[in-house]
Amino acid sequence: MTPSYKELLKQREALELQITEAHRREKSAAVAKVRELISEHGLTQQDVFPTGRGARVSASSGVKVAPKYRDPATGQTWTGRGKAPKWIQNVDREKFAIAA
Repeated sequence: MTPSYKELLKQREALELQITEAHRREKSAAVAKVRELISEHGLTQQDVFPTGRGARVSASSGVKVAPKYRDPATGQTWTGRGKAPKWIQNVDREKFAIAA
């Protein structure tokens, strides 16, 4: 025999209570484990949750790249990355290449 609508609602209510209690227990255990690890390793809030500009910067950002091209007339250089400067646009880049 299939359960009635009211019986199913009671089952759902009982399940929701079980789910809530299981979630509370697991969350409590997780917090205890995190606190233990923080204490064991002497971590700070900054170690666990870094903030500021450095936290979102990739490992390669800010790395200086050696220039590959030099304008002999002005001494300006270009790494070959990004938009080309006007002095090297529409010309053979090899004549501006810096010898390695």
